[in-house]
Amino acid sequence: MTTESTNSRPQLVDGMGRTIVNLRISVTDRCNFRCTYCMPADNVEFMDRVHLLTFEEITRVVQVVSRLGIHRLRLTGGEPSMRKDLPVLIEMLSGVDGIDDIAMTTNAFFLKEQADSLRKAGLQRLNISLDALDPEKFKHVNRRDCLQQVLEGIQASAQAGFKSIKINAVAIRNFSETEIMRLVEMGRSDGFEVRFIEFMPLDSDKTWERDKVLFGHEIVDLIRTRYDLVPIENSLEIGPASEYEFADGKGKIGIITAVSNPFCDHCNRIRMTADGKLRTCLFSTQETNLKELIRSGAEDV
Repeated sequence: MTTESTNSRPQLVDGMGRTIVNLRISVTDRCNFRCTYCMPADNVEFMDRVHLLTFEEITRVVQVVSRLGIHRLRLTGGEPSMRKDLPVLIEMLSGVDGIDDIAMTTNAFFLKEQADSLRKAGLQRLNISLDALDPEKFKHVNRRDCLQQVLEGIQASAQAGFKSIKINAVAIRNFSETEIMRLVEMGRSDGFEVRFIEFMPLDSDKTWERDKVLFGHEIVDLIRTRYDLVPIENSLEIGPASEYEFADGKGKIGIITAVSNPFCDHCNRIRMTADGKLRTCLFSTQETNLKELIRSGAEDV
């Protein structure tokens, strides 16, 4: 249902009483990486491009949901930077009334070439997936030997003037322990917030086991062996991460406890797949086929 907020912006409130303000838009299911926690190594079948929503169709959906109170967008994939002419879409979305924030989650592989054009088109924030700074560990988890290109993409993004750049790292037991402090030092040095995500049961390659989860409190304890951390109050009300500031003022980290302490109570997002299916949750099996409605001639409400 929708209600009116005190600032006159409509509010989209779900059946659990949560106010939905974010739409995550998958612009492609294709990815140039084969991360062990996300995709099988081989024989991945991607959808025919004819099934992808066009830029005009995506923009139409955004125009509708913006009138319902959604004002923040996040472009995802697959790897969203693989979608041809992505800056064109971003410019179209930037022109939708009511949309005041557009972000993207990416592996940064193509950002060395694309960062400037994406920023100029209206992309404001980046979340960059980077699980390891050790080249062999990077290659192991992503099944690609391209750490240097990713780092160059991150550097190009920093120079492009994005409002925010966050580093997302999946934390896996007996793998991530040595990488956590490396990533922390990178974040403190370069001014990025590093967010550690508990290894979730996406299970596409049947690799998930609870014993492999490096829990959020363990990550915090590890970082505190070197630095004092100060919890940021109410950070979960803004996003999925519990955030901590370094006591010396040099940056902050985020912990996403998707397994040990799910943030469902504070969820404020819905998702649209690359072929136009609307879902309320990453793990939901229920969906609404918006592409079918659009291509059958449905009118906007």
